[in-house]
Amino acid sequence: MSVSASRRDFLRLSALAGAAGAALGAPGLARAAGAAGGVLARRVVLLSLDGIRPDGLKEAKTPNLDALFADGVFSNTTRDVMPSMTLPNWTSILTGCGPEQHGVTSNGWDRAKPALASVARAAGGYVPSVFSELKRQIDGMRTAFYWNWKPLIGPYDPTSFDESAFEENDGYKGNCAKALAFLKANRDAPTLVFLYDVHTDHAGHGHGWMSEPYIKSIEESDAAFGTVIQGLKDAGLFDTTHFLFLTDHGGHDKGHGSAIPEDMIVPWGIVGPGIRKGHELTLNDTVNTSPTLLRLFGASETPAHWTGRVPEEIFA
Repeated sequence: MSVSASRRDFLRLSALAGAAGAALGAPGLARAAGAAGGVLARRVVLLSLDGIRPDGLKEAKTPNLDALFADGVFSNTTRDVMPSMTLPNWTSILTGCGPEQHGVTSNGWDRAKPALASVARAAGGYVPSVFSELKRQIDGMRTAFYWNWKPLIGPYDPTSFDESAFEENDGYKGNCAKALAFLKANRDAPTLVFLYDVHTDHAGHGHGWMSEPYIKSIEESDAAFGTVIQGLKDAGLFDTTHFLFLTDHGGHDKGHGSAIPEDMIVPWGIVGPGIRKGHELTLNDTVNTSPTLLRLFGASETPAHWTGRVPEEIFA
């Protein structure tokens, strides 16, 4: 579904979401089908890098990501949302809708006094997210959020996470170790882990997108992700794990935020049980991520104000 189609869906659904949200104090809900072919995830790891262009990922030496997603579905033509900035885009990825709906319109967003209120609000004024939805719908659901850019966690209800950890000074290796430990400790529970690294974006801002330090930062993140992947293999958990590769925006020169392809077109990938092997996804939006996660875990309801949809062709 294109971005324009998603926005048309929003116009059709926003009245329903607003009315239900006002009546219930929570987002309106629409029924959704179960996972295609009966595929249900046991655990999902969101391998999330900030500021990744498809050509940057291609130029970098990333043996761990290459080997992982060669066995799944990958897209180099996925679109992010405008403005192509960090907080609006990660919020869109993790809430299934764009800034028009969730209200996070800039990196300076303030939950206490947003310029544009979310069309649906959970307790405390937080934006309903894939984490809160899975907690509400899936018995025994375990969630974790690991990040190293401080404002990133702001839109999400902290009660949606069983574990969260911020790593200072662009660090990321410590959080990789914590994520692996959390996955192993919860091996028998449905589990969603968001594992995020911003140092790739900061390399772009500091040295320029497609510069040598930017490419090197991607390679460094790949090596760190490789420790998580290998750890899951060693623990006997790899074959029953789904992985998604996510990013929020690209970049050009030493910045981003525009509507040019270098900022707006990003890579996206998924691999795991029941997912097609070696398939290229050509039509995709980052807002499709959260509906896809609900489908993987077999959640029966999708918030009515979400504009993303599940790209059905990803399933085997």
